[in-house]
Amino acid sequence: RRRCLRASVLSLVDDNDPRALSEQLTRAHELIRTHLEEVVAHQPQIQTVEYDAEIPRWYVRFGCDSRDAATIYFDLHQRSLHYELYFLPDSGRNQLELYHFLLSRNHNLYGASFSLGPDGDTYLTGRIALEHLSARELDRIIGVLYEITEQWFSLIVQMAYRLADQSDS
Repeated sequence: RRRCLRASVLSLVDDNDPRALSEQLTRAHELIRTHLEEVVAHQPQIQTVEYDAEIPRWYVRFGCDSRDAATIYFDLHQRSLHYELYFLPDSGRNQLELYHFLLSRNHNLYGASFSLGPDGDTYLTGRIALEHLSARELDRIIGVLYEITEQWFSLIVQMAYRLADQSDS
């Protein structure tokens, strides 16, 4: 098993070698596809794994205790894998206290951070260089996003809407 995991780690390639970059991207795609669709998809907490070839993007949807479900978006880029999870909509009100809280959480998080999307909504996001990508890392990413969602979602929703209610008064 250990040999298998080591073999799945992608090696560092020369940025000036288009063929090596293309091969690395192909290997990364196959590693992600195989692990998400053939291993992760069969885990009990996973509701679905889907792939959109046009982007290319994988969707991994899992059930939660703190909310109905959450979906991780995995986007493969030339040199990295970007991942994000839609966390909370923007309430459209002054949320300075909430943003301070989220940024304070980022200080102790590993592998993901809270961020604001272009729409003002809150996301959990991260990125990993392809040379560090492995099945173990994919599992770690899914586990981290699941853990953060379970740990902080209910409190952050209460905080966001309490702040919104207070600003209405």
